Amino acid sequence: MNGKYPGYLALHASGELSKRIAAARELLADCCCCPRRCQVNRLEGERGVCRTGERAVVSSYGPHFGEESPLVGSGGSGTIFLSNCNLLCVFCQNYEISHLGEGTEVSADQLAAIMMSLQDQGCHNINFVTPSHVVPQILAALPEAVELGLSVPLVYNSSGYDMVETLRLLDGIVDIYMPDFKFWKGETGTRFAKAPDYGTRARQAIKEMHRQVGDLFLDGQGIAVKGLLVRHLVMPGGLDETREILRFLADEISVKTYVNIMDQYRPCGRAGEYPPLDRLLQHEEYLEALRLAEEAGLQRLAEKDWGRMLKRLGIF
Repeated sequence: MNGKYPGYLALHASGELSKRIAAARELLADCCCCPRRCQVNRLEGERGVCRTGERAVVSSYGPHFGEESPLVGSGGSGTIFLSNCNLLCVFCQNYEISHLGEGTEVSADQLAAIMMSLQDQGCHNINFVTPSHVVPQILAALPEAVELGLSVPLVYNSSGYDMVETLRLLDGIVDIYMPDFKFWKGETGTRFAKAPDYGTRARQAIKEMHRQVGDLFLDGQGIAVKGLLVRHLVMPGGLDETREILRFLADEISVKTYVNIMDQYRPCGRAGEYPPLDRLLQHEEYLEALRLAEEAGLQRLAEKDWGRMLKRLGIF
């Protein structure tokens, strides 16, 4: 950060942003933006796992009031739902967007205009949902957005399946990282996302994200300005992996990591074909996840998680 302003403004003024844009665009010619490393030429219209070419695809955008409270505030989080995905979990709750690719291709200028529209509506940030496969396109849109007056923090809201090398291009540009940490075991990543290296990649990515932005910092109104926020969706039968993930966050990132332990799992997409994901999460499983967070020593859970933990402990 440079005073109250997001870092990308200073990088644009210095010319560094232009260098990052050029380096990111080179990734598309032999694509290695994400751990899939498909090595297709997206600049020539070739498609890899994410099925996205030279342009980003946007499904929808608007102020979102269902995100974590430090992102929402009074004006909402300015979410841009990017279509397609590099992870493609079988249970995805946005299956039509991630797997079926519903959305519209946008140019850099159009993406910049979307960002400005969200800021003009009073959103506290620009929240890129599922951005891992379109980092070059996001960077390419920033100069126009800055020239139009963009000045709110940028949120990188990913599955956690990210390349450290790509994340380094975002150093000083992204203000708030909000990755998921879904699986710990290689066999789980293989079964549910055909990504045996998911756990390894997520650990590396989250370490890099924290190196760049540190623990989540809020302003005087409780709005997130900069830092790391991690989501973990508790899944049926997955508490052994929840334990390891929460221990990792406490021991290798920070006990002050802002963590949202999510209880809203429901069978979506093709989850019915993959027991135990064919059932709802049991309330007892979620309460056990909260206990595991307490056991790990995490000190900064999302507000709803703290409230439910206190109820579980009989404090109120």
